[in-house]
Amino acid sequence: MAQLIVNGLTTGLILALPALALALSFSVLRFANYAIGSYVTVGAFVAWWANVQLSLPFWTAALIGSGAVAAMAVIIDLLVYSRMRERSGLTLLVASMGVAIALENVVRLFAGNAPRSFDVPVARPFRLWGVRVHQEQLIILVTVLCALVIVWVLFRFTRLGRAMRAVADNAPLAAVRGIARGRVIAVVWAISGGLAALAGVLIGIDTSIEPQMGWNYLLPIFTAAILGGIASPMAAVAGALVLGLAEEVSTLFLPPHYRMIVAFGIMAALLMIRPWGLFGSRWVQR
Repeated sequence: MAQLIVNGLTTGLILALPALALALSFSVLRFANYAIGSYVTVGAFVAWWANVQLSLPFWTAALIGSGAVAAMAVIIDLLVYSRMRERSGLTLLVASMGVAIALENVVRLFAGNAPRSFDVPVARPFRLWGVRVHQEQLIILVTVLCALVIVWVLFRFTRLGRAMRAVADNAPLAAVRGIARGRVIAVVWAISGGLAALAGVLIGIDTSIEPQMGWNYLLPIFTAAILGGIASPMAAVAGALVLGLAEEVSTLFLPPHYRMIVAFGIMAALLMIRPWGLFGSRWVQR
């Protein structure tokens, strides 16, 4: 059981970054970015290219992947989403589906379908109180915690964070108060893209890198965000941890390849019973 908890926390930590990215963009723009899975994939492949093809250190490659996807997310917003900013969330959701399909096919065009892995030293797992812990799990733990602390500090203690919260709460009022909504949106997309790309890198060291990786994680990402509270970014992190633990514990009575049923069941139940999530607040329509 202790091993399942450790594995579940690892899964939850991996889901925490893209779930936070999804909830962050939703809280500001009020639409669910379906392309978040493709951002995960692109980030992993850019980092792999920098690490393997350019022979750069792993952490340097990870930063390059995150930075590239952060810039890509801002550019996509300027080219696609900004042109339909005042339309419904459903319209933007459909547009993000088109972006996701385009990005996935671009990755396939240049990288093919073969799975890949990072050029990192192989280390033997060690045992801690009878639980087997892999080096990759420690890397995931430290990386995600550092990223979450940075984002939390940005939200709570910086002028930019206050501006982001103001736009999320009431965009017209924030504009009247002199907050540049366009700048805030660009920052939100950059952070979301960077977090999703970093998640792709962590998935790559935990399993492998392949064009379907973002698609495979799309349902758990949405479920984690909804479970925590899709309109409350930091609550989505708690949702990711709960979902990761639920999926791993479910293997006690379900075959491992049926874990996706758990995510689907949780999301369906929440959408019917408590759509604002376990840790989020009830939405107020203005």
